[in-house]
Amino acid sequence: MQASSNSEPTPLSLSGVTVRFGNFVANDAVDFSVGRGEIHALLGENGAGKTTLMRVVAGLLVPQSGTIHINGQRADLRSPLDAAALGVGMVHQHFMLIPTLTVAQNVCIGMRRAGRFFPDLKAVARELDAIGERYGLRVDPNALVGDLTVASQQRVEIVKALYRGARILVLDEPTAVLAPQEVAGFFRVLRTLAEAGTAIVFISHKLDEVMSLSHRVSVLRHGQLVASKPTAQTNPAELARLMIGQDLTLPQADGSARPGGMAIEVRAIGYRDERDVARLSDVSLAAHRGEIVGIAGVDGNGQQELAEVLAGLLAPRSGQVLMASPGGPVDVTGMGPGGRISLGLSHIPEDRQRTALVDLSIAENAVLETIDRRPLSHHGMISKSAIRQFADQLIARNDVRCTGPEQRIMTLSGGNQQKVVLGRALGRDPSVIVAVQPTRGLDIGATAFVHQQLLAQRARGAAIVLVSTELDEVLALSDRIVVMFAGRVIGTLSRAEVTLERLGAMMTGQAA
Repeated sequence: MQASSNSEPTPLSLSGVTVRFGNFVANDAVDFSVGRGEIHALLGENGAGKTTLMRVVAGLLVPQSGTIHINGQRADLRSPLDAAALGVGMVHQHFMLIPTLTVAQNVCIGMRRAGRFFPDLKAVARELDAIGERYGLRVDPNALVGDLTVASQQRVEIVKALYRGARILVLDEPTAVLAPQEVAGFFRVLRTLAEAGTAIVFISHKLDEVMSLSHRVSVLRHGQLVASKPTAQTNPAELARLMIGQDLTLPQADGSARPGGMAIEVRAIGYRDERDVARLSDVSLAAHRGEIVGIAGVDGNGQQELAEVLAGLLAPRSGQVLMASPGGPVDVTGMGPGGRISLGLSHIPEDRQRTALVDLSIAENAVLETIDRRPLSHHGMISKSAIRQFADQLIARNDVRCTGPEQRIMTLSGGNQQKVVLGRALGRDPSVIVAVQPTRGLDIGATAFVHQQLLAQRARGAAIVLVSTELDEVLALSDRIVVMFAGRVIGTLSRAEVTLERLGAMMTGQAA
């Protein structure tokens, strides 16, 4: 770290920052600072106030009290333009990019320096190439953003901030959207930026990443700063305890599963995308009552498509999907999500913002899948009191940090949004659960809660198909692990057979 000298002003310093939403205190007199060339990790449970505090720094929220100093000067940030003019750039958990525009067009939107009347895209592209070369952030300036991988879109967001002069970079859960093999390269970029003098705030819930990357770490709990210390002077156990106020051990399956009959099965499934590229080829597998089947593989090898075929969101080109029913197996290949829900299937999708939620209240989102059923409605008449009661129970059962069921769901933290999705999916005792990245964006306490819930559903007799890029999660929860490579099932391992070495070899295409 290039520590700031005594004569050099601190890039960012907050003092006594308080943010309230009605009676809810999101930030309670918080002090926070980050030095030149420092990577400062900001930890806390979902809803602890991390993103709120950094939205203040980015000019998106105005605090009720407290002061902000940037490079030693008091800053009155009333908009993102104010923050950007002072060298602050924020990369949000959900990217702020227009997929139908090129990288260069996205980067220079609203930038006068890109051209007086029309942007000089060739000049912008040259600058982007120079930034990419300097920091290891190479992206094609002429590529459509919608054609880029998630990791490349994240690079675009960082390049956009640097192009606009950011010397203070705020990253909100940046690794939540990255596959494990992409994280190491991303961290190299952040270290290069820090060595060049950029002050970086790294919001995360992944303790191993915080320990390996950051120079300093601060912890928020219920909106208050409870600790701030050099990373070298702490450890993951202490940080977890500071975050949630108690010691915590993640639960895991104990090998006691006694699977019953078939709950859901796919036979020789084939699927090709809109570009006629094969994404699934001859995939067959089954999940039985009372077991968790983990789907492992490097991201992009067909796991997402398999989950969507199981949930009824994608129609396969070939093969069958079968679900158990009281009268015997039912061919649901041509059935959509609604029919499968009626047969007992619940789906926890990977992208909660795009697939699981709509910009309505928590209560309305909680009943999206069951609004046509008693007691929520009767003879087409909706019962607002029943919806309110259902939402209150979901909020309490899943510890959703909010002001109440009428709060708009998109104003919640990502982790609390996920708790609503989880509560809706599990609240009706499904017979089949397709869980895709169920703990993405969750802190360690919420992750433990999700794991407990999935294990409880397994004990109840539900069949669970778990798709996760977190190998620790797959290994901890699964009774069997199905490994996918290039859209095919390359092998299946029982819990007793699994080793990291064997699993890693299979994920790269080597047969079991």
